[in-house]
Amino acid sequence: MPAVPISEIVAYTGGRYDGPADRMIEGVASLADASETQLAFLSNPKYAAQLAATKAAAILVPESAAGDDARFIRVADPYYAFAQVLAKYFAFRSVPVGISPRAAISASAKLGQGVSVGPFSTISDDVVLGDGVIVFQNVSIESGCVIGDGTVIYPQVSIYEGSIIGRRCIIHSGTVIGADGYGFATHGGRHHKIPQVGIVRIGDDVEIGAGCTIDRAALGETSIGDGTKIDDQVMIAHNVKVGKHCLLVAQVGIAGSTELGDYVVVAGQSGFAGHLTIGSRVQVAAKSAVLDDVADGEKVMGIPAIPFRQFARREAIMRRMTRRNTEKK
Repeated sequence: MPAVPISEIVAYTGGRYDGPADRMIEGVASLADASETQLAFLSNPKYAAQLAATKAAAILVPESAAGDDARFIRVADPYYAFAQVLAKYFAFRSVPVGISPRAAISASAKLGQGVSVGPFSTISDDVVLGDGVIVFQNVSIESGCVIGDGTVIYPQVSIYEGSIIGRRCIIHSGTVIGADGYGFATHGGRHHKIPQVGIVRIGDDVEIGAGCTIDRAALGETSIGDGTKIDDQVMIAHNVKVGKHCLLVAQVGIAGSTELGDYVVVAGQSGFAGHLTIGSRVQVAAKSAVLDDVADGEKVMGIPAIPFRQFARREAIMRRMTRRNTEKK
């Protein structure tokens, strides 16, 4: 991995730096682990005590950071600047190049320029892959799917028939997109499958973690909005609509026909009942069970989920009652 002049990093991040101009950066690391040739960052004040001991060659810090350490690169947002530097200079990963002779590609599939397909992947009839799409090994893309420019699909992903995926998406290993939604009609004492004839539509710049499932709609579409980021092992049921730029953390489950607005943040292991409307910029704390609609901008937590302040008051009352009971004994 080639070293990068610090002047180039400073210019790229738009930072302010007064240290030696001849420093070279060979990698990135945390404050605690950085060596004399690596770049680190400070965005959380919790770790400010590590500044004095770090061996880092340079440190991205907030513009308002105290001290005159010659290693400081002062930027508006150190975390974002660190992500930019990491992506541009140090995030190298081997990927398939070209079309493997061991891939199975239908004659009716349409592949854009610069597409790569790894061994043992299957591209079925009438699939469209945009320019620069990368498909790793052992991927299954069924007939009629459309994958946008620059999307990366990691090993063991299964994309069912008719799914539409936008540009610059990242889909991690083991994810299943477009499997049948969970729909049954109970009649005569038996559960009869309702055919799921809709599709999944995923917007641009969406990242989906490993081991996720996004079910196709019974009718119409299950949809994920532009810029949404989904962690590992998230379950999204049929006809769910997730808005733009949402964050869904690991093991979140969303039941059928629930709709999330834009910029919704859902912490790990939270669940949503079906047919709910969740407003934009809602925040849901970890392990919450959302059983009712939530208005725009609300912050909820608990089982069942209630507003943060109400939850805090309830917990305070419970603690006081417990303390009084203990004192009586």
